[in-house]
Amino acid sequence: MDGVNTMRLLSLYSGGKDSTYALVKAKEMGHDISCLLTLHPETDASLLFHYPNSWVTSYLGEAMCIPSFGFAARSGTKEDELKSLEQAIIAVKSLHEIHGVVHGGIFSTFQSDIVQRICCKHNLTVIAPLWHIQQSEYMDLLLEKNFDVKIVSVSAMGLDEGWLGVSLNREALHRLKHLSQKYCFSVSFEGGEAETLVIDCPIFYKRLQVRKAKIRWDGQRGIFEILEVALVEK
Repeated sequence: MDGVNTMRLLSLYSGGKDSTYALVKAKEMGHDISCLLTLHPETDASLLFHYPNSWVTSYLGEAMCIPSFGFAARSGTKEDELKSLEQAIIAVKSLHEIHGVVHGGIFSTFQSDIVQRICCKHNLTVIAPLWHIQQSEYMDLLLEKNFDVKIVSVSAMGLDEGWLGVSLNREALHRLKHLSQKYCFSVSFEGGEAETLVIDCPIFYKRLQVRKAKIRWDGQRGIFEILEVALVEK
């Protein structure tokens, strides 16, 4: 290690705003992000893992010049998913000399406790830079930090088909804050009300370009399904 407080970390990475910003914050703290780990769930009913467009994380790893690993995750029960995550962390740990795990949890003790449980068992430190961050200010901060964030799924009252594929800007965030108050959902989507994908941010050496996508909508919830992407110069 380069310093007493500097660690080589594995990033639990979905490609969404929270896992990406947590990674950025960990780097700002002086840690080395050794690799990314993405779990690919079988269905969108996963309790732990981000489902929409999880395959795109390999491109985002390339955009950041960070090695990425993907593993299939058994869906069904909490214990099934916990076992999938633990096995994946063990596999990556055997390839990289990691000292800890960084994740983007904000308020979910369910997810945080699972990560803590696995890491404690395998002598890994947990880094959670966003834990209990003020959510409205956090969303503002993402725009201030030049994060290009696209909404790729919605599943909450107040968020309709028109939000799928939307990139957050000041106007969209203003509308989102109004709807979150009206319909009582988390403006940061901490409760799973929506999922996001980061298209660009300051630590990307290239920008992700969505070349082909389709919207899947069942009347109450939907997914912006990305079919083709490319990395382009910024």
